[in-house]
Amino acid sequence: MGMHGATHIVWDWNGTLFHDNTAIIGATNAAFAEMGMPPITLERYRELYCVPVPKFYERLTGRLPSDEEWEAMDVIFHRYYAEHRVACGLTDGVPGLLAEWASAGRSQSILSMYGHDELVPLVRGFGIEPHFLRVDGRTGPSGGSKAEHMVRHVRALTGVEPARTVVIGDAADDAIAARHVGAKAVLYTGGSHSRASLEGVGVPVVDTLEEAVTVAEWLAA
Repeated sequence: MGMHGATHIVWDWNGTLFHDNTAIIGATNAAFAEMGMPPITLERYRELYCVPVPKFYERLTGRLPSDEEWEAMDVIFHRYYAEHRVACGLTDGVPGLLAEWASAGRSQSILSMYGHDELVPLVRGFGIEPHFLRVDGRTGPSGGSKAEHMVRHVRALTGVEPARTVVIGDAADDAIAARHVGAKAVLYTGGSHSRASLEGVGVPVVDTLEEAVTVAEWLAA
């Protein structure tokens, strides 16, 4: 249960709490190779990445993939991502940040567009699950926006007020989802988007998660 009137943080997972950039680009390029596409650098990925994800492929190739092509791309990517993610860990400082926030009597949760059945054991394996009121991953097809998932997530958080909630994530879609439910957002430059692509969103942009937490407190005050 959230503490009435206190700031609640909804954390993103991939690229935010979980530092998986190497897995993302590794899986992307492995999938591209299988599909006969040239590799892409991490910098280029961060410049072009967007949601819905088929639009990202359109930016890369000049055309929107068909539904069948997108489904095949998605399956291949997730197969390779599962192999690459085992070498990744939490972003520096995350365990301490989560523990400090919880010890101050504030609440927090995770909402990710990573599949729910894969997300929960991954979070649990890092020993941080007790810090969260909820850990929610995506249900249903991948590649879409987080906004409707955010509606369900916030509704399920007993005692949490949207106006005192701050979403911390690495993608423009995190800010869009926050706005959709009347929450604030802080965007972190260490994940899937470049700073330049985040700065046009209209919310604070930071380079560390420590900064993100500080800004979140200020935004919800």
